[in-house]
Amino acid sequence: MGDVLAVVLAGGAGERLSILSAIRSKPAVPFGGKYRLIDFSLSNCVNSGIDDVLVLTQYNPRSLNDHIGTGRPWGFDRPRGWGIRLLQPYVSAQHSGWYRGTADAVRYNLHEIDQVGADTVLILGGDHVYKMDYRPMIAAHRRRKADLTVAVLPVVPEEARRMGICSLDARGRIVDWEEKPAEPRSDLASMGVYVFSREALHAWLTPDAADFGHEVVPAMLAGRARVYGHRFDGYWRDVGTVEAYWKANLDLVGLVPPLDLFDRSWLIHTRSEERSPAKMGPDAVARHSLISHGCIINGIVTNSVLSPGVRVYEGAVVRDSIILLDTEVGPGAVVDTAIIDKFVHVGAGAVVGGGEDRSIANVDEPDRLMTGITVIGERAHIPDGARLGRNCLVEPSAGLDDFAAYPGLVVPSGASVRQAGMARPEI
Repeated sequence: MGDVLAVVLAGGAGERLSILSAIRSKPAVPFGGKYRLIDFSLSNCVNSGIDDVLVLTQYNPRSLNDHIGTGRPWGFDRPRGWGIRLLQPYVSAQHSGWYRGTADAVRYNLHEIDQVGADTVLILGGDHVYKMDYRPMIAAHRRRKADLTVAVLPVVPEEARRMGICSLDARGRIVDWEEKPAEPRSDLASMGVYVFSREALHAWLTPDAADFGHEVVPAMLAGRARVYGHRFDGYWRDVGTVEAYWKANLDLVGLVPPLDLFDRSWLIHTRSEERSPAKMGPDAVARHSLISHGCIINGIVTNSVLSPGVRVYEGAVVRDSIILLDTEVGPGAVVDTAIIDKFVHVGAGAVVGGGEDRSIANVDEPDRLMTGITVIGERAHIPDGARLGRNCLVEPSAGLDDFAAYPGLVVPSGASVRQAGMARPEI
């Protein structure tokens, strides 16, 4: 799509995702078996005919940089256009370091945006799950000669309290805006998808404006800029919490999932390793699940999402869980309502997510782990016969010695297994 530049904000720490984002940025968190969160925004761009993309990174960018590379899986390495560029914060006479927010990140890179020369700038989050053709929104923005157009959709009140909420008049113009209100006056929420004219971007990205929702949009409304809403009626999820991430993954396993990953007309592209096909053993059972390539299933998997290379041994049971790359679930083990990161070993006969006391919040992260989901960090080793309750947390690389603090290897609901002598990762 000519004269359009996409800017993907991919520097978020994703603090509410607990240890899933302790070693990677939120857009790099695996999702839906074979994908990463950022794949959805990048795929929407290429499917919408947008060939020029800037990705603004900041927090723990290595995994994200490795994943995107030259952009070949999305076709951004083609000869036409600027392709894709990854930009990090920098220090100069005008800039002093880390981005202070979404608007500040874009302002830091206005010089790069100007070099592309596009008259329309599409600004996206890199951590939302959705499929959207951006062309109708851009066309409406140009037709109205808007300064800013914001994609909006209705949400339930519980979601509205952590989003930008707006009201539209009969012409679609935004007449009221609240950022994360305690008592929302509307159910229309911003999707974090903005279309700016390049002139408006320069005019309203002032040095004191750190964030689009908190400062830029309210200032534009107060200054009588032409700000419109664009209604979206498809599936969209902000997977900003452990529970939201877990639910969005399991949305994919239903008989008619709300987000169709098998739609050949709108593929979600990703960087994918070559692996052998998934293999089911003679006694294997898999129901309502996504089983990625390279998996070997000899146990029972129900209502779960398994990333590439996961192995479920004989007699093991996995239900209502998300298991990331190359994790092993040993013979006779049970994994129930859990999220298990990459390269984890669950020992024979172990239980991850046992008991009915789902309301006991985690002692270290009571605001993140309080809905019954147990989370296991990357490269952790769960001993044979260990029993972990609900809302438990096992830190990355925790091993056999770290479970010794719990008699009989029984970790009660709400407890954490931490590496002895190690500081907690910053999340």
